[in-house]
This record gives sequence, C-alpha cells and structure tokens, in this order.
Amino acid sequence: MQSPSSFSVLFVCWGNICRSPAGENVFQHLLQDHHMVNRITCDSAGTIDAHTGKAPDKRMRDTLEKRGISVSGSARKISVDDFRKFDLILTMDDFNRKEVLSIAPDVEARAKVQPFTSFCENHEASEVPDPYYGGSSGFTLVADLIEDGCQRVLDHIEKQLS
Repeated sequence: MQSPSSFSVLFVCWGNICRSPAGENVFQHLLQDHHMVNRITCDSAGTIDAHTGKAPDKRMRDTLEKRGISVSGSARKISVDDFRKFDLILTMDDFNRKEVLSIAPDVEARAKVQPFTSFCENHEASEVPDPYYGGSSGFTLVADLIEDGCQRVLDHIEKQLS
C-alpha cells in the first residue's frame, strides 16, 4: 500500500472556543517546528453552533501564548463534509465523540473518529475536561493534555506519511 502524500486532522469539542482550538493551534505550532505544514493540515470545530465566528476564548489564548504558541481561528460547527475532508477526527470528550459519531455518514467515516486522549502519553486522563466554567488551572491542564497528545498525533501521522 502506498503511503499518503498529505494528511489532515480535525480537533472537535463542544463550542470550538477552548479545547479544540487549543488542539488546532498547538498542533499547527508543532507542524511549523517540524517543517510539516506542507504535508499535514489541521482545523477545529464544535458540535454546537452557539459560538460560530468567535475567536478562541481569551483565557485559552493567554495560556497558550504564555507557552509561545500563537493562537488564531474562529469557531464553527462540524459538518458531514468534514468526514470527507479530514483523515483523523479527534474528539475531546465522550459526549462530543458520541455527537460526532451520530452524524458520521458511514462506517469509514466513523473509523476516523478517535478520542484525543488516546494519544496522550504523559497523562492518564480519559477526557480533556472543559475549562470554560473554571479557573486558570483548568486552562493549564487543558494545555498540558493538548501538548502531550499533539506530539503523539504528529508521531502517528509521520509514520503513516513515511
């Protein structure tokens, strides 16, 4: 079997303003560091449309920017078309995984959906908790989990591309 020449990843949470844009921006940062932006693309989406068009949460932006990670993007809702566009769809928690799977058009699309935390190596969390209603420590934990998992996601994809 021939290896693919490019790969695309979609990070998904509930509102697409905290966890999934953190995934997108941390992963984009890694892609730039590893000179992989021409072979791997990423985006983020939410399972609801309540925040469509809004920038990532300021508290998440501040947390990532303190780590030297630039933050950009605007919230959008996942669509059925995303199953065609993306090779891997990473959900931040079980609720959002169920929501994403419920709109998957077929078995092949469902196979693309994986829990983000399955890529975490240094943390034993089964979900990336939603920090929206908590304090700064919640955003720090999310950033820690995202950085941990994103490195393994990149390792996983690089093996497939080689």
